[in-house]
Amino acid sequence: MSNNDIRRVAVNGGDGTGPEVVAEGVKVFKAVAELENIKYEIKDFDYGGDRYLKTGEILPDGAVEELAAFDSILLGAVGHPEVAPGILEKGLLLELRFSFDQYINLRPVKLFPGVETPLAGKGPEDIDFVVVRENTEDMYAGAGGFLKKNTPDEVAMQTAVYTRKGCERCIRWAFEYTRKRNQKKILTLVAKTNVLTYGHDLWWRTFQDVAKEYTDIKTDYNHVDACCMWMVKNPEYYDVIVTTNMFGDIITDLAGILQGGMGVAAGGNINPEPGGTSMFEPMGGSAPKYTGKNVINPIAP
Repeated sequence: MSNNDIRRVAVNGGDGTGPEVVAEGVKVFKAVAELENIKYEIKDFDYGGDRYLKTGEILPDGAVEELAAFDSILLGAVGHPEVAPGILEKGLLLELRFSFDQYINLRPVKLFPGVETPLAGKGPEDIDFVVVRENTEDMYAGAGGFLKKNTPDEVAMQTAVYTRKGCERCIRWAFEYTRKRNQKKILTLVAKTNVLTYGHDLWWRTFQDVAKEYTDIKTDYNHVDACCMWMVKNPEYYDVIVTTNMFGDIITDLAGILQGGMGVAAGGNINPEPGGTSMFEPMGGSAPKYTGKNVINPIAP
């Protein structure tokens, strides 16, 4: 067997209850690997809040290059009560998404039998759709800054960045995914074209252009606020949603509750290109107050 036949997986437990949840995910992976005769190598890493507090490092020199040798990364929840918000999220989670160009954030929204949803009268047959979120642009690009910080005249600027390439590759991937997913074949663009008239106009025009190549796919459009309403009222309508980074971040939390809670929700940060390294993570937070109590839902990973 060549090295190409071995699946290399990097496992990083993260913070709080993250290691507990990821440990259960690893058990499932090993069981599936045995059933499917998949050869694998697993290496554990300790990137997260505890390491940062001890060393001042989030990702040490050479970490990205080392992780690039793996086929995939299983990442636990990131967030430590003694580390200021944003430090670990930007320095670890976003850094890896950007470094590996994981431009697809894939969020399956599926209500499993026996799991309760807060939506009255809805069951597993009603809640079964997928959100495809662009993962490397928008407000998360880090463009912006302060002027006259900590003065009465302070100005803060946060600039959303959209490129034709970034929009098109995400939208095209969503069309391909919709074509393969099932017989429903409905792709809904979620944006805010009536107010965000530059970046979201680019999304709208790109969506229309790419749609011409996929005449077998029914297309639709929702303003993001309308999507939040319809997702609660008629979740059964949706098949695949494609959306921007910021809006995808928000609506998938709503979707996670519909499928039974954030402890059930899982996500993939995917680089679809040959040889790309992808990263998979549960969507629930690190929940440090529950660490060691064996009460955290392990379904997501």
